[in-house]
Amino acid sequence: MDKDQLKIAFGAHLTKLRKERELSIHQLAHVCDLEYSHVQRIEKGKVNIALTTLASLAQGLNMSLEELFSDFNAPQ
Repeated sequence: MDKDQLKIAFGAHLTKLRKERELSIHQLAHVCDLEYSHVQRIEKGKVNIALTTLASLAQGLNMSLEELFSDFNAPQ
């Protein structure tokens, strides 16, 4: 598994979920108590994500961690 491809794929997945909920990056960052630039870099696949950050993102999207990953297809 290519780690960069995994980060990019998750970033695209997060962007899709955010847009489905009609949230801007600013709004998601605010409800997750994260910096705008950090959320932006996650969506662009530029950073590794801590488990606590994943939990914050799930909470900000009103979903569980399980739901966050339920339709995520990691690259092989």
